[in-house]
Amino acid sequence: MSLEVKNLSKKYGEKTVVENLSFEMKVSGVFALLGTNGAGKTTSIRMMLNMLSKDSGEVLWNGAPLDTAICNVGYLAEERGLYPKYTLMDQLVYFAGLRGIPKAEAKKRIRFWAERLEVEEYLYPQVQKPEGGKKRGRVKTQAPKKADQLSKGNQQKIQFMTALLPDPDLLILDEPLSGLDPVNTDLFKGIIREQIAKGKYLIMSSHQMATVEEFCTDIIILDRSRTVLQGHLNDIKKSYGRVNLLLKTETDVSDIIRREGLTLVSVKEYEYQIKVTGDEQANAFLKLLIEKGITVVTFSLREPSLHEIFVEKVGDAHED
Repeated sequence: MSLEVKNLSKKYGEKTVVENLSFEMKVSGVFALLGTNGAGKTTSIRMMLNMLSKDSGEVLWNGAPLDTAICNVGYLAEERGLYPKYTLMDQLVYFAGLRGIPKAEAKKRIRFWAERLEVEEYLYPQVQKPEGGKKRGRVKTQAPKKADQLSKGNQQKIQFMTALLPDPDLLILDEPLSGLDPVNTDLFKGIIREQIAKGKYLIMSSHQMATVEEFCTDIIILDRSRTVLQGHLNDIKKSYGRVNLLLKTETDVSDIIRREGLTLVSVKEYEYQIKVTGDEQANAFLKLLIEKGITVVTFSLREPSLHEIFVEKVGDAHED
């Protein structure tokens, strides 16, 4: 299987919102579509899924135009879209039916994912015992929940379940972890890892750069509709070199850092974040500190994080 996006473009009047977006996934894994708010990420996803018409370009799945009626696609939208006044079970069975899943099979899959996502109590009737520990009394059955009775986090779980029910070959996640608490974030991450292990193709759009680094191999960064950076994440980071230095000492060395012409990014209790030109400058600085008899507790040189790369590529343009 493979996914190929070629020269995808979209305009609204004179405003270009996506300009010649192109990328390819030849093997399974996770591809990241990144950008600032309004950069064109969600518009690109909607064009890929034929939810929105495109002005030019094409999207191919296994060499043929991607047709969601044929290709097994799961989609978690950034704007959650549950019907507020209908029971969750009815909606899940309905959405599964749209993907061609028979009702009996849909209910089996719903039960599985309800347990996996810890939302059984919202989908299945709950028996309430009589109050006060009485042996006699009327046993009440609590009806399954409707969407507007759930927290945003639990609504997100139901939406995620909708995307997972068809066991998709291609899974598109638009801000999948937005608004989740740490426990549920880890729950979602575990499921994403399972999908990767099964050889699924995932496209993820997120503002959480640490999460993108955790899962994604190839990335595109969009800024104001245009691609400003694209490639394999490890190769991109290597191209910058090891230019970020973490230094921790037992005395104040701020003056030495400045005299040596190094860029001091931040300081907290003798712990310094410093920008250097590379290994040579960092090693020369370490040698100087040792010669001055300064105790070095931590000296760690690393490549830039995706967060730092992202800010460099799009931050300056938005400050202008």
